[in-house]
Amino acid sequence: MTWEIALLFLLLAATLACFVWEKFPPDLTALGLFVMLIAVGLLKPATAFSVFANPAPLTVGAMFVLSAALVRCGAIDRLSTVVEGSARWPYAAVMLVLVLVVATISAFINNTPVVVVFLPVVLKLARTMKLAPSKLLIPLSYAAVLGGTCTLIGTSTNLVVNGIIVAKGQPAFSLFELGWLGVPTTILGAIYLALMGNRLLPVREMLTSILSDEERREYITEAFVQPGSPKLGKTLAEAGLTLARGIRVLEIVRDSVALDIEPASVRLAAGDRIIMACRPKGIAHTRRVAGIDLVTELNLGLEQIAAHEGSLVEAVVPPHSGLLGHSVREVNFRQRYRMVVLALHRKGRNVREQIETLPIEPGDILLMMGTDKAIDALAASEDLMFFDRARVPAKPQPGKIAIVLGVIAAVITTATLQWVPIEIGALAGCLIVCFTGCLKTGEAYAAIEWNILFLIYGMLAMGLAMEQTGAAAWLAGHIVDGVQHLVPAAHKGLIMLACIYLVTAVLTEILSNNAIAALMAPIALGVAVKLGLDPRPFVIAVTFAASAAFATPIGYQTNTYVYGVGGYRFRDFMKIGLPLNVLCFIIAMIVIPRVWPF
Repeated sequence: MTWEIALLFLLLAATLACFVWEKFPPDLTALGLFVMLIAVGLLKPATAFSVFANPAPLTVGAMFVLSAALVRCGAIDRLSTVVEGSARWPYAAVMLVLVLVVATISAFINNTPVVVVFLPVVLKLARTMKLAPSKLLIPLSYAAVLGGTCTLIGTSTNLVVNGIIVAKGQPAFSLFELGWLGVPTTILGAIYLALMGNRLLPVREMLTSILSDEERREYITEAFVQPGSPKLGKTLAEAGLTLARGIRVLEIVRDSVALDIEPASVRLAAGDRIIMACRPKGIAHTRRVAGIDLVTELNLGLEQIAAHEGSLVEAVVPPHSGLLGHSVREVNFRQRYRMVVLALHRKGRNVREQIETLPIEPGDILLMMGTDKAIDALAASEDLMFFDRARVPAKPQPGKIAIVLGVIAAVITTATLQWVPIEIGALAGCLIVCFTGCLKTGEAYAAIEWNILFLIYGMLAMGLAMEQTGAAAWLAGHIVDGVQHLVPAAHKGLIMLACIYLVTAVLTEILSNNAIAALMAPIALGVAVKLGLDPRPFVIAVTFAASAAFATPIGYQTNTYVYGVGGYRFRDFMKIGLPLNVLCFIIAMIVIPRVWPF
């Protein structure tokens, strides 16, 4: 082992540790790795920047745009009615329809927008069937993952591996080549979920379950600080306007300006209007506070309180929300949306303390309270997706649906017949949907998940460094030597295929699927060369295993997305996902050697 190989493995270990630690976003970690590879001399700058010539990330970005166009024109909303119409059928039949419909769509567009669009459909389906949403949400994610394994454009992982093997001089995947493995796995996976889903999936409560019955009965009202009030100059706590009294102060308006609420420092002044969420006992207490009068009583001559009942709602933060990276305090949530955030759910944890300072991440679940008017206004934005309010479907645009479907069909056809490289066809398709008004230019740029693209570039640089330093060949040689000492020559190809698959699958469950695909593909190629076998089956195994992640909520981004929505626990994914992982492994070991012989 040379010092370059040792240093590279050290950087790789640090990178993987950062991915697990999650202190920094994965894309930032990958870009840091890119810079370090140049800084320590493992890659020359010209060589490192050559990864930006790889067409795979560009194709991934183009597919994000085409997926957004398909959602925007209302095509997926029309397809979702097929699932909604199955509500009266038995659970097994509904599951088959759900998985097969979602998988079919996910085979041709990015998985995340499919899950985002179908999420409210599945929640409505659960209410109609009188089921807990947790009985349907994991299968929704699994269906998107399974569908992505069926075509080259089904998921970014497939495109990443394709870009790597083309750069190494191997033939590119054809558009439907992966379907030899993906389609039978999807069908058998759908049958497994239909037969075992109701038995293995848990009944989980959503975020509202952490509130007591009294906390759910809060009212939005206003109070007015009278001139001469004995509470002038006192803080909210000193005035008795605290949570212990059944009062949650949402904001203070002074001279038509909303103030930042700091209970320990903001002191009341004459004319202040205090917006509050009160439990019934809180309203009674406020009426007894001298010098602070309810606005409704001032207006109505001390008649019956006409406070608005505050509605509790849950919403998930979608991947392209404007809230991402900002805390509740930074976006001035109370004043901006006239809503108060009561709790936040993230990766299995319900957070009720210091919510205002936590940066918001994709997939976070917010429990909020506000008036119906405020909720409707927030629901009309794209910053949050509400669970208990029907999603406003995209306005059907038959002409634009025809254009977008025609563009996607053209991209698929030209790529299948090898008339045009997939990256050129996808970019041309993006131009057409923008020129024809199916998608605005700003919407197209916003649809691209840039963090995934930069993660891919960073890990492609690592793969290049492994080749340049000889680390990939060194690692492949030691792996092969170990297998040859333990396994008869007749079976070494199949055993090595299983090893490559299992290592990729295990790493994918705890790390980024794109990162692991970029890391394992060069190793798989090196192993094939050492064994003197065709590399095709090994890269197919890496491609499939890097997507088929079902056993953890962090293995695939759609798993993470439904994790909080369904109120799941980590072990719920293990219980339903591990058998599916085993099923995928068995199918892969049967199909791969027959379709792509050694």
